[in-house]
Amino acid sequence: MNPLNDSARLGLLQWQTRRHFLQNCSLGLAGMWLGSQANPVHGDAAQSSDAAPRLAPHFPPKAKRVIFLHMAGGPSQLELFDYKPDLQQLDGKDTPASFLEGKRFAFIQGVPKMLGPQFPFAQHGESGAWVSDRLPHFQSVVDKVCFVKSMHTTQFNHAPAQLLLHTGSQNLGSASFGAWTMYGLGSENQNLPGFVVLVSGGKTPSAGKSVWGSGFLPSVHQGVQCRSKGDPVLYLSNPEGVSRIQRRRALDTLAKLNRETFEQTGDAEVLTRISQYEMAFRMQTSATEAFDLSQETADVHAMYGTKPGEESFANNCLLARRLAERDVRFIQLFHWGWDSHGAGANEAINKGFHDRCREVDQPMTALLKDLDQRGLLEDTLVVWGGEFGRTPMRENRGGREMKLIGRDHNPGAFTMWFAGGGIKPGVSIGHTDDIGYEAVENKVSPHDLHATLQHLLGIDHHKLTYMSQGLPQRLSNVTQPSRIVTDMFA
Repeated sequence: MNPLNDSARLGLLQWQTRRHFLQNCSLGLAGMWLGSQANPVHGDAAQSSDAAPRLAPHFPPKAKRVIFLHMAGGPSQLELFDYKPDLQQLDGKDTPASFLEGKRFAFIQGVPKMLGPQFPFAQHGESGAWVSDRLPHFQSVVDKVCFVKSMHTTQFNHAPAQLLLHTGSQNLGSASFGAWTMYGLGSENQNLPGFVVLVSGGKTPSAGKSVWGSGFLPSVHQGVQCRSKGDPVLYLSNPEGVSRIQRRRALDTLAKLNRETFEQTGDAEVLTRISQYEMAFRMQTSATEAFDLSQETADVHAMYGTKPGEESFANNCLLARRLAERDVRFIQLFHWGWDSHGAGANEAINKGFHDRCREVDQPMTALLKDLDQRGLLEDTLVVWGGEFGRTPMRENRGGREMKLIGRDHNPGAFTMWFAGGGIKPGVSIGHTDDIGYEAVENKVSPHDLHATLQHLLGIDHHKLTYMSQGLPQRLSNVTQPSRIVTDMFA
């Protein structure tokens, strides 16, 4: 008995059985046809060799592309944008029992002390927006942005909160905002990925690559993580001794074999494989040029604070502008380090928080100014925020106060800001209570956010669906309520 031969024989029989079923069974063909009709956008796209062919929106869009700046870990709204002078009066006092009853915390135990704002605030711009002194550059562009101070979520731990913000579900397996955007609109540049991900801060988000994954959508729509240091994608160059002509011939042969496989199996993922090989071939020239920061002037580097060759949020912001210029549809930046518990210097509000603010302040400000002066901000939707906020009380561990200052996770209130792409500039939407603990007016959930942002992209969030697990799934969630926050619109 030869186990290897037996395994090969079994695989051959299984292959022949599938092929016979697909070619000769009318019910099997009918099932394939019904599947393509259930998801017509995917059915159309599957016949194209393009990675993500451009598709028509449901109605005229305000924004053509998205740059999403995610501050992984949850930045403190109380130290940045949500000024609460009443909280300062409670600084150092025991937290009232009514603030703790029925609440779930990641780390707080017992009775913590209240914690007032740790940095001075002032009003800026014609809008009079409150911003702390931690963001001196950003103070100059507040009239370009819309603050939503009444964001709230149902999740108080990082991974599920990040999943909810980016996929509409706290559970693994759903499609990300970027993947839905690609599925609904396709790409405008067939030589670069339509959904690009850039990571800085030394770590990926707690939820991992699922926050830019395709979930139940075809895998062609998932985000492509590129590097801001070195080659944007590993192994982008041909091996030594392999010419571009040889590579083209090899891909043509491989595509022919894959198409024969598709004709035999009807598996749309085979077409995804073909399109990704073709994308990689085109990227050998396009991606190298797009990611080459040395093409920028010294003035531009000074404006962003970039250091070519290093991995940084500043470099990623400049790359985001270069990708937006080249009509990349969805550009996702993740910057880790905002989990300000105070358990260590790197995550303390009086230590590491200073560094995080310095890392993002200048480049995110430069990105807005640069997009604006190049005429790109008008149809580019810029989004900034974390997965939740921080508590108005000081974090303790084991019921004891720590040496360094920190705040625990707070799903009840956090601030996000938006600019460009149909957003009303120079306004603040929603309010929190007097201590910034809970959103109390014009509350905005992640589901509301998704419905609103998709509307700006020309997508009807009720109509862009995909059949999975017996339901027409959508980004704004099938079972939870959602609304379009029209107060944000210009």
